[in-house]
Amino acid sequence: MLHLRLIVPADRTDEVVRIVESTVGTAHLAVLPGAARDPAGDLVLCDVAREAGDGLIAELRATGLDRDGSIAVDQIGLAISRRADEAEAEAPGEGADAVLWESLADATHEESTLSVTYVAFLAVATMLAACGVMLDNAILIVGAMAVGPEFGPLAGISTALVRRAPRLVWRSLVALLVGFAAAMVVTAGFGWLMDQLGLFSKELLEGPRPNTSFVWKPDWMSFVVAFLAGIAGTLSLTSAKSGALIGVAISVTTVPAAANAAMAFSYAEYAQTWGSTWQLLANLGGIVLAGTLTLLAQKVLWARQRGRRPA
Repeated sequence: MLHLRLIVPADRTDEVVRIVESTVGTAHLAVLPGAARDPAGDLVLCDVAREAGDGLIAELRATGLDRDGSIAVDQIGLAISRRADEAEAEAPGEGADAVLWESLADATHEESTLSVTYVAFLAVATMLAACGVMLDNAILIVGAMAVGPEFGPLAGISTALVRRAPRLVWRSLVALLVGFAAAMVVTAGFGWLMDQLGLFSKELLEGPRPNTSFVWKPDWMSFVVAFLAGIAGTLSLTSAKSGALIGVAISVTTVPAAANAAMAFSYAEYAQTWGSTWQLLANLGGIVLAGTLTLLAQKVLWARQRGRRPA
């Protein structure tokens, strides 16, 4: 279940309470008059079944409560209450299938922000991947893929396309393009330094690399794996099962492909550069396409499950 904490202007409390009481799947309603100070108003608390949460939040936003008050939502780990069990039974559908669009939009907005931390994570991941491809070390490749934060902007693009939010599309694209460009430039500089120290060489790049040569040899399987990973990643976000994202991260070769492209370009190995670039684009495109189609399918199926047309 979800726990809602609402700060409501005193003259709208009755309206908000009526909305909560009329929503199937709500429980544990409490009103604390005058408890809020900033902004001033009443404090309204309630729990709602996950499958009814998106509809309730949408109705509350329609009253302007997000502008004049506050809507805070927390996930309840454990609720021991007969009324809570009844509320979940009354709500239509299954909580695991419900998509909290406001939560998804907020999460993807944060994850798709171009920040120093985001670029640093991506740069470190790409440098780790560079070590992996140069040394033909699959363990380093897996570690680099787990560190990379690029799924956030990719999920942001898919969410923005489904919700028709062009600003989030551009925000995510900027984070993705600038982030990868900066990471590849830093990795090229890192490769030069390692070459000067005698730890990297052109012979390593050109030599046989049976464990990691796939990062610059794209094929249809690269797209298929990225597509499946995009489905799994999107489902993990919408169902709040974030643990699955680790599996998604280590099943696509975005970061290793970017690393190999940077190293190959620095050594003027343009065949590998183009191969790695196509591998990168195939993975990015597969994830975005899968994420968008998954969200559209969830939107339609959930609307049908609740017996109404999707917005």
